[in-house]
Amino acid sequence: MCHSTESRPPAAPVTGSVKEDGPLTLTSADGTRFGAFQALPDEPNGRNVVILPDVRGVHAYYQDLARRFAEAGFGAVVVDYYGRTAGVGERNDDFEWQPLLPQVQADEVAADVRAAAEHVTAANPGATFSVGFCFGGGQSWRLAAGDLPLAGSIGFYGNPAHVEDVVDQVSSPVLMLVAGDDVATPQEKFHELDAKLKEAGATHEMYVYDNAPHSFFDRSFGEWREACDDAWRRILTFTSTHGARS
Repeated sequence: MCHSTESRPPAAPVTGSVKEDGPLTLTSADGTRFGAFQALPDEPNGRNVVILPDVRGVHAYYQDLARRFAEAGFGAVVVDYYGRTAGVGERNDDFEWQPLLPQVQADEVAADVRAAAEHVTAANPGATFSVGFCFGGGQSWRLAAGDLPLAGSIGFYGNPAHVEDVVDQVSSPVLMLVAGDDVATPQEKFHELDAKLKEAGATHEMYVYDNAPHSFFDRSFGEWREACDDAWRRILTFTSTHGARS
């Protein structure tokens, strides 16, 4: 998994208040009911995010992350990956995701993200972005090659392998936030993906946080506070820039 049980996301540099938050059950195009978590802003900035979590699904870390985005003015929905295999239910530390993860298919993730994007834009009109972490980071980058109504795709320490077969189809902007000391993925894999995206003419940015570990986006990691603050600033700039164009 990406983050420890106790980890929680850092707050954005500019914060407001959350108007409402809580769990949801959404329905994908194939009829699958899946769990989600929503947080809506008191003062909308005209942008939304669909959050793709790590392998644990809608864990408490990502519920808090949705609130942090809402505090920054975004409508936010976290999607769960296991509606087709485990149904709708709580994803606490006892949830056994290991045998279920290999059954998660990229096209099903995209379908669920579409349902979440439609829901959040109905509740909070504006441009919508995907934001993923670890397993969800790679899945988020991959969404830039699909036909979803997304203004851009952001990923923290994702796996480039999720994108390699669709690089030449990437059509929406990509933001890659990379841990410089990521033990899960060799650095050359990120640079190879960066080069392939450049060759394909894709609109993208990659930032490497030197020496930062996988899962550095954690308020308990005091030594990576500057990296967390910088990552937030880049998210805000990326979504502001590309949200205005969508």
